[in-house]
Amino acid sequence: MTLKTRHWDRIANGGLSFTELGFGTAPLGNLYRAISDEEADRILALAWDNGVRYYDTAPLYGFGLAETRLNRFLRNKPRDEYVLSTKVGRLLKASSPESRDGIGKWFDVPARKEIYDYGYDGVLRSVEFSLERLGVDRIDILYAHDIDLANQGSQQVLDGKYDELMSGGYRALSELRDQGVITAFGAGVNEWQPCQVLAERGDFDLFLLAGRYTLLEQEALESFLPLCETRNIGIIIGGPYNSGILATGPKPGAYFDYEIAPQHILDKVSKIQDICQAHGVKMPDAAFQFPLGHPCVLSVIPGGQGVDEMAANIAAANVDIPSALWQELKANGLMRTDAP
Repeated sequence: MTLKTRHWDRIANGGLSFTELGFGTAPLGNLYRAISDEEADRILALAWDNGVRYYDTAPLYGFGLAETRLNRFLRNKPRDEYVLSTKVGRLLKASSPESRDGIGKWFDVPARKEIYDYGYDGVLRSVEFSLERLGVDRIDILYAHDIDLANQGSQQVLDGKYDELMSGGYRALSELRDQGVITAFGAGVNEWQPCQVLAERGDFDLFLLAGRYTLLEQEALESFLPLCETRNIGIIIGGPYNSGILATGPKPGAYFDYEIAPQHILDKVSKIQDICQAHGVKMPDAAFQFPLGHPCVLSVIPGGQGVDEMAANIAAANVDIPSALWQELKANGLMRTDAP
């Protein structure tokens, strides 16, 4: 099967071609539960055999485990056939198993502590380590990882990280792009506001935005996405199901933004689901397709925690959604009227 692709070339350096369905590898890092190497390989093989050619990873995902699992899978694949992104901004330091980071979140992973470092040397060291773990000769895209309020804890700390990136790591990323070592760089975050701050302060190519431009949330249309259109900045959408609820539906205990969903979210999702059903559309399929309506969006990368989830993502990427569904959601105040 071949998936639809979107070509993007912002600065006339040849650009990159993204499959509309990409592969987010956090689950390969044993996020929330451990999976075996064999299961990881099965998920990756299913994606590849169905045409997925964009893979996003990060040192944080399983403290190197996701990158090393990708290494094994991609080793015999022609390098020009896929697009690969990873992250910078964290260095991993060996620790004792009982003092490692991520206990209760990442399972059966190397014992490591994470150290934020958005400086010039930190970025270059991070790239070197990632190239080694991935076993490739080049990475196409580098994202500054988690330079957002949720991860940094306060606006004061975040402002300091912006300054550290712009005075250090940004120069490293620019040099790597100018030298043709990478094709593009940006940031991978959980909030649209940091993307806007960075886009206003530097020459960024792409942003990986998780959970903030979805069937449930479209605030990014107010200022950030119009800025991206003006500057031809590409957007990769992670978390299209808002960490669960748009895939599972409004059942008790459903997750929204990594927490148990509050009642007003359950109510809104219930209304969205009813309209989807009236149009003969599965809500997860509509949730996957929604961000792709925006001209800046290049790829959607839901995580695939198992073969069944990956199969559902592949099905969602190949569904045609009737325009009447979007019109009814807008008419009922469940979607912004300016959402493309």
